[in-house]
Amino acid sequence: MLERAVAARDPRFDGRFWVGVTSTRIYCRPSCPAMTPRPEHMRFFPSPAAAQEAGLRACLRCRPDAAPGSPEWDARADLAGRAMRLIADGVVDREGVGGLARRLAVSERHLHRTLVGALGAGPVALARARRAQAARLLAETTGLPLAQVAFAAGFSSVRQFNDTVRRVYGRTPGELRRTRRAAAAAPGVLALRLAARPPLDAAALVAFIGARAIPGVEEGEPGAIRRTLRLPRAWGVAELRPGPDGAACTLRLGDLRDLGSAVERCRRLLDLDADPLAVAEALGADPLLAPLVAAAPGLRVPGGVDGFEVAARAVLGQQVSVAAARTLAGRLASALGEEVPAGGGLTRLFPGPDAVADADLRALGLPRARAGALAALAAAAAAGGVDLDPGADREATERALLALPGIGPWTAAYVRMRALADPDAFLPTDLGLRRALAARGVTDAPARAERWRPWRAYALMHLWQAPG
Repeated sequence: MLERAVAARDPRFDGRFWVGVTSTRIYCRPSCPAMTPRPEHMRFFPSPAAAQEAGLRACLRCRPDAAPGSPEWDARADLAGRAMRLIADGVVDREGVGGLARRLAVSERHLHRTLVGALGAGPVALARARRAQAARLLAETTGLPLAQVAFAAGFSSVRQFNDTVRRVYGRTPGELRRTRRAAAAAPGVLALRLAARPPLDAAALVAFIGARAIPGVEEGEPGAIRRTLRLPRAWGVAELRPGPDGAACTLRLGDLRDLGSAVERCRRLLDLDADPLAVAEALGADPLLAPLVAAAPGLRVPGGVDGFEVAARAVLGQQVSVAAARTLAGRLASALGEEVPAGGGLTRLFPGPDAVADADLRALGLPRARAGALAALAAAAAAGGVDLDPGADREATERALLALPGIGPWTAAYVRMRALADPDAFLPTDLGLRRALAARGVTDAPARAERWRPWRAYALMHLWQAPG
């Protein structure tokens, strides 16, 4: 089957596996336009890092390291899936393998064995592949001196940077820069292309996020989303223009070492690693959803760039309209968010849990019960009692949220859907869902939703935007 996918140059398999060619010592996407290798020369890998560990270099024609991520890692809640989400967010670069293992509450040895079994490479190799891709992006899209590129991409030395780039791409960093496909962006701006599997309902994404844009933190305009980013080392500002097969992305970063984290968070916000054809096939089998799926091909579940921000906004949105929740979030950001030198209408980062936990929330005009719930959430997140990181154990996070005062099943499930990117999260008590189902003669939402696993979050999005 894998050989047939390569022979057909089928882009649906990009990001699901990578094909190595033993005769040329390169690895490619399945859809690579180069001549199809003979079957006896093909080897298949579960990750770019595994291909690199086997001594293969990345094809410079199809850019296999820039393929959409595998939707498997969003769906999987096991140790490998959680680890992959954290590695993509740069945890190994910042905290080392030991820090990653501590976050996941396992030994380094067990973590290494699990990742090698699932991805063909351990955490060090997976992080190295991530750094190599960041280095290529910086070399090709900026005019930074290559020594600065090395450290911005997360390498500890210029020598390590040079050796890794030659190993992964078969060229020196200088050669990559000389053969870049496009001119560098304006000084201080990174211009990237974020790939996705088509189709992608860009208009629905922009409308959903724009309607909820927090003043000072986010802006929505026709075809684009702009927002500030709270990143591990500094601030960032992103402009995203989704299209049929991905998104144009421009970034300004307070610290270039945050590039990988910024890209990953933008991808999560737009749900770019989804497999829309698999979702459509599963949901379209239900006569109730079939016309909705056909009317909105490529509908995504908007995620978030920061887990605490999504959770705080969910609490603020309890029992109020979208507009009212937006107003409350704007007050919170204006009073507690750090200023950023973004220009235009973007002036603030959304505040972190420490700032919110220490604030007088009643003075911001929040109702007493909601202020208490938000304060409890912030205190728990600041103390580590609620894990809202991409690699969180979703079941444990939901239990921890439900144990907090003022947070019920709707809020916990909403956080699971958008902050933790669970494609099967579901909100059976949601008023909009119940109205949409009642209009179609369905009164038992949980029973009907069993047909939609493991894509219940996508079913919910279709029903939320359904007419009538």
